[in-house]
Amino acid sequence: MDYKKNEVLQYVAENDVKFIKLFFTDIFGSLKSLTIQPSLLQKAFEEGVSFDGSSVRGLLNIEKSDFFLVPDPTTLSVLPWRPQHGRVARLYCDILYPDGTPFEGDSRLILQRVVEKAEKLGFNVNIGTECEFYLFNLDESGHPTNIPHDTAGYCDLAPLDKGENIRRDIILNLEQMGIEPLTSHHESGPGQNEIDFKHNTAIKAADNFATFKTTVKTIASKSGLFATFMPKPLDNEAGSGLHINISLIKNGDNIFEKDSPESKAFMAGILKRIREITAFLNPMRQSYKRLGSFEAPRYVSWSSQNRSQLIRVPAASGDSVRIELRSPDPSCNQYTALALIIAAGLEGIEQKLELCPPKDVDLFKASATDITGLESLPLSLDEALILASSSTFVRRYIPECALNSFVSVKTQENDPLFGEF
Repeated sequence: MDYKKNEVLQYVAENDVKFIKLFFTDIFGSLKSLTIQPSLLQKAFEEGVSFDGSSVRGLLNIEKSDFFLVPDPTTLSVLPWRPQHGRVARLYCDILYPDGTPFEGDSRLILQRVVEKAEKLGFNVNIGTECEFYLFNLDESGHPTNIPHDTAGYCDLAPLDKGENIRRDIILNLEQMGIEPLTSHHESGPGQNEIDFKHNTAIKAADNFATFKTTVKTIASKSGLFATFMPKPLDNEAGSGLHINISLIKNGDNIFEKDSPESKAFMAGILKRIREITAFLNPMRQSYKRLGSFEAPRYVSWSSQNRSQLIRVPAASGDSVRIELRSPDPSCNQYTALALIIAAGLEGIEQKLELCPPKDVDLFKASATDITGLESLPLSLDEALILASSSTFVRRYIPECALNSFVSVKTQENDPLFGEF
């Protein structure tokens, strides 16, 4: 349900909501929160709630530190794992300057502007996500270990699959927040799980993904476990991907179902720009250990159904026809990642790009002849950052302040410690 401002105020007053968490995301994809009392909610909608931007990594320097959070009323949800007496609700927010103008480095705004561009071109974008994550045991002091929660494999059942009840609790909590998972199962790695979601608008899919990650970590912690979305937490096991399913609706029709020239051009646009945007899809150094192994793509290619490819067209019918981009991982900022992916596809449509022939071979068993002429995805984060920083395409959609901050921090930092992500 999409609430309006007056409906949010009424809901809060009538449903024993005593705390409202204002959510926003930094340029690196970390979810942040500021909590207000109900008495401040009306003012938050009208004027925003101030916070110190200089204390948020990668936002702006101390000379421009004052920002305001303005809640999006359509994102109201009660957090079901918190006490039902004195309830806690959350709202996603837009970031504004003190004069009320939008902060150009707000990653949610970056995605909103790309969605608006798609709409001007006559397209509605639907996004469905498939996200993998690992569950690890805690030690006696409650600190994460590198011991997986179980040793089960792909689609195993309990008792081998010890994550079954955790996934159940995650899904039940998500459903209470209006998020609709479709499937869930144990993945191929020990302690690795996957939950897939029904398609939604790009903004809602991005908001829901942030909620999903918070829910997974919260439920895992309540169950005495540690959940991580690191792309390669175990060197010799499968990495965790964030597979992004995309469909475009034009005049009520799914252009991928119609196999239209525009659908091919959209795919060609993504293939053209993928190397330049990879730093935003795979932002950790260990992201590049995942690419090229355990069905994670290495080359810029596409195919129908073949899981070794960067883009595949899954077997489906009707509204379910879509393309699946398989390179991103869940450590990314989903707002900027989706913005760049969609923008690349739209550029392909605008330029009427020709789609290259499919590579209908298993690229993990391919011969030298099979990969001749194929470009590789960046081999390291440093290479990806160089491509991003020199890309006129990326600079068209990621404001200079955000891009410079992202590249500067990512160039200098190492991956977080095992138990931090």
